[in-house]
Amino acid sequence: MSEKKISPAVKMGLELGPIILFFIAYTRIKDQQFEILGSTYEGFIVATAAFIPVLLISTGILWMLTGKLSRMQLVTAVLVVVFGGMSIWFNDDRFFKMKPTIIYVLFGGILGVGLLQGKSYLRSVMEEVIPLEQEGWMKLTQRACVFFFGLAIANEAVWRLMSTDAWVNFKTFGLTAAVFVFFMAQGPLFQKYGIEEETE
Repeated sequence: MSEKKISPAVKMGLELGPIILFFIAYTRIKDQQFEILGSTYEGFIVATAAFIPVLLISTGILWMLTGKLSRMQLVTAVLVVVFGGMSIWFNDDRFFKMKPTIIYVLFGGILGVGLLQGKSYLRSVMEEVIPLEQEGWMKLTQRACVFFFGLAIANEAVWRLMSTDAWVNFKTFGLTAAVFVFFMAQGPLFQKYGIEEETE
């Protein structure tokens, strides 16, 4: 199935919507406890249980609208199900809090392996969005590799040393803002190595 173009606003809404809904649900029920099938669950676990199907539905809609999902989107969906499910099954929020660390270490590791082979795996994911010369892709991949490992370390520090409230805020706003700032900071690289698309 060929990829179809959709509105950037719709795409962003489908990608960020589940995270925002998780934040809203958590803030509303974080101080509550729920008795479910004889077990007591904190609001965080219940919000996590609601987040999983919401993310899968939004990912499914994105696939239906575009006809394609990136490897990052697929890996993220799988890890959300696995680690979110473990948090629910063991009634332990630590599994879900570790999930971003695993994702970023995995992404950073994949990019690092590609760099050791002289390849930019980031190019295969983003080439249609950001056309760059090969040297530009290699430099961007090096920076993204370091950036992902940095996010993994930051996530570990926040969830281990700070409160759940702080981690939820960090997950919802901090990580999203960090990715935005990272790509904004690459402006000079995009200008130097960008390839202008020829028009007929």
